[in-house]
Amino acid sequence: MSLRRRIGAAGLAAAALFGLALAPAAAVAQERTPVPCAAKKGLVIMAGFPDIAAPVQENFVRDRFVKLDYFVRKMSYGKVCVEIDVTGWHVLPDPVKRYALPPANLAVDKSRVERLIQHAIDAADDHTDFSRYSFVVLFLGASFKEYGMIGLAGYPGMLGWRQDTIFKTRSGQVVPGGVAIFTHQAHIGTLFHDIAHVWGGVRDGKRVLPCLYDHDIQARYPTHESGFANALINMGFWDPMSCHLIRRNLPPPGLSSWTKLRLGWIAGPADVIADCEQHRHYTTISCGMIDEQLAIIALEASERLLERNLAILRGNAARLADWMATEPRLDYVPPRAGTTAFLHYDYDVPSVRFADELFELNGTFLVPGGAFGWEQWLRVGFTPAPDVLAAGLAGISEYLRTLEA
Repeated sequence: MSLRRRIGAAGLAAAALFGLALAPAAAVAQERTPVPCAAKKGLVIMAGFPDIAAPVQENFVRDRFVKLDYFVRKMSYGKVCVEIDVTGWHVLPDPVKRYALPPANLAVDKSRVERLIQHAIDAADDHTDFSRYSFVVLFLGASFKEYGMIGLAGYPGMLGWRQDTIFKTRSGQVVPGGVAIFTHQAHIGTLFHDIAHVWGGVRDGKRVLPCLYDHDIQARYPTHESGFANALINMGFWDPMSCHLIRRNLPPPGLSSWTKLRLGWIAGPADVIADCEQHRHYTTISCGMIDEQLAIIALEASERLLERNLAILRGNAARLADWMATEPRLDYVPPRAGTTAFLHYDYDVPSVRFADELFELNGTFLVPGGAFGWEQWLRVGFTPAPDVLAAGLAGISEYLRTLEA
């Protein structure tokens, strides 16, 4: 029998439970007036094992997420809160050793993660409407030593970051969002770390909110006892996306501005927030310093790389020119260099609407000229694989026909 409890505004009074010794705001938590927030609606499945007695009660699980809700409200300036439903214990079909993992991320057997998620969502299938939730948490009835990891993001995470990753229950229900997995010993910082991966989601095949520790070093020092701190070379103990926690008896550290911006958690005047939102889009699609350093290494073979890339670009430039000749209401100046072209169109439709409707119609993506202050223009990049470019140009033609109908 699956029991479910609703957790919402109770997080507002969590300061005393949370033990925020380093946060003066905790002392006045009970006086706070609830404010509207964007609720992250999650389902917590309590997943037990036939060879282990349930280590905690349901109220323990609810308490963990009350504390997480309080942390999230604080870090998001009250913009975001956590609302969850909690199931009772569901005993999975296999003993814990069939799901257990090594502590190093790079050594994980992904099939075990898939099996655990599938068995857990199937166990909750009969009593759950998964469409009500934006993320799922598996709260395991096993310890760190029994399972092998204290917590992890199943997707986006251990199972990659493809946009088309879909889990379905045995009855065919689609599990929305992502899935995070924790043992009952997980610290609040660990809960946030892996659930934040899920909330950040995926863009262009990459996680919006990646780990801030070094995975290669973590493979050598996978636990706090073995020296996990050695992997904190990017942000140290200044962000739970880096360290998870400082010490078990302390709350997690606050979030760095980098993490807050990636999640869209920022406070300030409306015009400043709007400007930051635009910069956030830029920073999440641009290359970082590590990517640039790898590019320098790759350019040691620059002659071969340039030969390959120029062949693709020249072929695609010719394909673009041939396609432009078939669309009499489009014109452009063929680029003499570079990888983009600016197309003018003779249709009475704003460029942002053009780009939005095109994307909704068939998934083709263009940059509207309005973003540069030029209406009735579109920016087209022609660096993709030739078949991808051809499909994109065909998608534009399909949309143009709807304007002419």
